Amino acid sequence: MKRTLSRLCAVAVCLSTAVFVAAQSDTLKYRISLTDKAQTTYSPDRPEEFLSRKALERRARQHLPVDSTDLPVCQTYVDLIRAEGVNVVVTGKWDNFVTVSCDDSTLVDRIAGLPFVRQVEKVWTAPDPSKPSVATERDSLINAPAVSDSLYGPAITQIEISRGEKLHEAGFRGEGMTIAVIDAGFHNVDKIDAMRNIRVLGTRDFVNPDSDIYSENSHGMAVLSCIGMNKPYVMIGTAPEASFWLLRSEDEYSEHLVEQDYWAAAIEFADSVGVDVVNTSLGYYSFDDKSKDYTYRDLDGHFALMSRQASKAADKGMVVVCSAGNAGAGSWKKTTPPGDAEHVLTVGAIDKKKMLAPFSSIGNTADNRIKPDVVAVGLRADVIGTDGNLRQANGTSFSAPVMCGMVTCLWQACPWLTAKEVIGLVRRSGDRADYPDNIYGYGIPDMWKAYQTAIEEKQ
Repeated sequence: MKRTLSRLCAVAVCLSTAVFVAAQSDTLKYRISLTDKAQTTYSPDRPEEFLSRKALERRARQHLPVDSTDLPVCQTYVDLIRAEGVNVVVTGKWDNFVTVSCDDSTLVDRIAGLPFVRQVEKVWTAPDPSKPSVATERDSLINAPAVSDSLYGPAITQIEISRGEKLHEAGFRGEGMTIAVIDAGFHNVDKIDAMRNIRVLGTRDFVNPDSDIYSENSHGMAVLSCIGMNKPYVMIGTAPEASFWLLRSEDEYSEHLVEQDYWAAAIEFADSVGVDVVNTSLGYYSFDDKSKDYTYRDLDGHFALMSRQASKAADKGMVVVCSAGNAGAGSWKKTTPPGDAEHVLTVGAIDKKKMLAPFSSIGNTADNRIKPDVVAVGLRADVIGTDGNLRQANGTSFSAPVMCGMVTCLWQACPWLTAKEVIGLVRRSGDRADYPDNIYGYGIPDMWKAYQTAIEEKQ
């Protein structure tokens, strides 16, 4: 009998929950990179065993093959690694790795000697136990947001700057499109009255499968509101009729490489369930273990695991929209991985007067590609707060989802485009497309112009 994706997902949830319980006391985590998938029981000829119908339809529309990178990590190798006494945390099939936890580093030394292991890297050390490690209590709800004369509420400006409202007026509001928001938590999304119209297909926590994702950090909640809000005269987001998967990969209690392992598992899950567009307002360049900090030469789109994964997403038929980072006014200044990735839209921040936000990270990449790609409103952006009322927030964390929703509506309007063609189209519609730079990138996209261009080029 063929295994359906829903059954596989249900089994995966049970296993990951059991693993987390077993690994609670572990103090070390390692990424075990593998050499091959030689003993896999899966085949590209039977993709329905590991990809949903929606995922396969998305591939077929873009004429994208299913290849060896799509095959799950070889279970035989996973079992042999586990047999050494470690707990398996997540696996990553595109980059072919297994992340494990343990208390004894000598176990990993033995794993490093296995013939199918290419490399071992420590990616997490338990934080100071005196620091908080559980979700905060739910914030109190007021649920009395201000009502506006504008259908979009105060968020009207952050869509009008890119003429995204013209797509809405033409009937393209995200219907039939699926967006994954990979973030740090979605505090009170299930309790806020103004968010009840958001179409949430499901949630998944790759940091702690036992957590209540709606009690964790509020960052993802604010990000989601920029895209998915659908409360007329209070706030309309940039893709109010899209459907959403809410995925948690950020562990706010420490800063380690393992969060990129969680992110890799999250985006692969998004691919498997047929997500079209991914928003991630996360980025990393500095870690608790300072020996892992990135340097400018590492910003080549491939050094960081997240960047490699993000770069591959377009080959799987997904558009990834990510924040450029908020280091522009600091000593780092540069975009933060995965913002350096190829074939993604990296979004910097401007204010509602189209002036650059001073914190917005800049490019170029180490291999001299233009970054950020485009800019959108991220200074005093309109979002929903954890109390259910409107507020403003600063960061490329919010310019990315503002742009993400418009990109989703554009792709809905032009379903014949591939993921890479969508990205190129958005860049070409920028007001600096003829002279891109490392601050604004290709500038502020004109989404209505992008749509018209696509129609003209199709004829």
